[in-house]
Amino acid sequence: MSAGAVDLQLENGSRVAVVGGGPAGSLFAYFLFRLANAIDLELAVDIFEPRHFTHGGPAGCNHCGGIVSESLVQYLATEGINLPPSVVQRGIYSYVLHMDVGSVEIESPVLEQRIASIYRGNGPRGGEDMPWDSFDGYLQGMAEKEGARIIHQLVTRLGRENGLPVVTTTDGKTAQYDFVALAAGVNSNFRQLVGDEMLVGAPAVSRTFISEFKAGQERIQELLGDSMHVFLLSLPRLEFAALIPKGDYITMAMLGEEIDRDLIADFLNTPVVKRAFPMQAAPGVCTCAPLINMKGPRRPFSDRVVLIGDMGVTRLYKDGIGAAFRTAKAAAEAAVIHGISEAELAEHYLPACRRIAVDNRYGHVIFAFMGIFRRSKFARRVVLRMASAEQGRAKRRHMSGTLWNMFTGSAPYREVFFRTLHPGFIFGLIWNAIASLRPAKKAR
Repeated sequence: MSAGAVDLQLENGSRVAVVGGGPAGSLFAYFLFRLANAIDLELAVDIFEPRHFTHGGPAGCNHCGGIVSESLVQYLATEGINLPPSVVQRGIYSYVLHMDVGSVEIESPVLEQRIASIYRGNGPRGGEDMPWDSFDGYLQGMAEKEGARIIHQLVTRLGRENGLPVVTTTDGKTAQYDFVALAAGVNSNFRQLVGDEMLVGAPAVSRTFISEFKAGQERIQELLGDSMHVFLLSLPRLEFAALIPKGDYITMAMLGEEIDRDLIADFLNTPVVKRAFPMQAAPGVCTCAPLINMKGPRRPFSDRVVLIGDMGVTRLYKDGIGAAFRTAKAAAEAAVIHGISEAELAEHYLPACRRIAVDNRYGHVIFAFMGIFRRSKFARRVVLRMASAEQGRAKRRHMSGTLWNMFTGSAPYREVFFRTLHPGFIFGLIWNAIASLRPAKKAR
């Protein structure tokens, strides 16, 4: 592997390939053009994406639960990307936490904030005629308006010729580029594209489960209201599951360690789930079991090549689109302002990846503690009692704020972790633990 040439730069007429037209790829192209235009740098950018996001079902699906945190909505707006109502299926202002010991509705810590539910493609199978637009398609359109060319071909190989990256597509054509951004995600042929000779390590992945149910807006309002429903259950390998209202459909997402058929069946047969969402209420129309990135490669770049989105590093379990935004912007800034050598990318792109990776360490600690809580019925009662008591308050909602940010991805895991060390959180936890013991003492 090259040690990295420090003088590699994008110049007028440089050709850039973006492999993958999801959020990471489209945002990278969008930021690349905006930065290049600011310094009168003319670039030719091709986005390779085999899927058509105007198609419903598998043909346009990008394998995602489809939640955008309020913080990301605000970040996109500051960059001139305002999500229209046709893209945002529903604004979610609260979520209902379900456990075997009871349920509690937790409102957004700041009332004007929200979570947006979206469809990455054009909706589930059978939803082609519904009045919504694809989130990925919208971002791709923004990149196209800036000047990107969309090529609907699958990239099958990334090689090098005379030091320059060469892209090969399924139609047998090859093209040489000055710089390549790999943004195809871990549900692609990424291992075929990313060889050991170019990159150190490969993303560690785990399997999840997503299913779509068609119920109609009136029935969804009866079942779920305007809330996302989160299930924190004592099931091995399941971190949590969620039901997300979107237009006429409900998305069910299960996150954990290698979700399989047995775990799915155990989850659906849990009395808590049956009460909240009787399966006969809505027929299933679409199902997939996508991979998620659990740990990125140690060095997501080489000379003239960079990995962004979940081919590189992404947030643990939540806010993958937010991580795509941050890595895409950082990679574009590094390429245009500093250079495209391995050395320049290490200095100016790698820090953004490391910030996400370090934050994920806090996330692993948080989910480890949540695993302990899930296995203890007493601990679940304490969490429920504390969160319920906070709903009547305008301030000092320590447990509610922690749970909100953990399940929505609205805040960094580091912030969530240190929130749990706040004296108010610790005192509230101890007080509610003592209070939860009182009924048992009286029963003796």
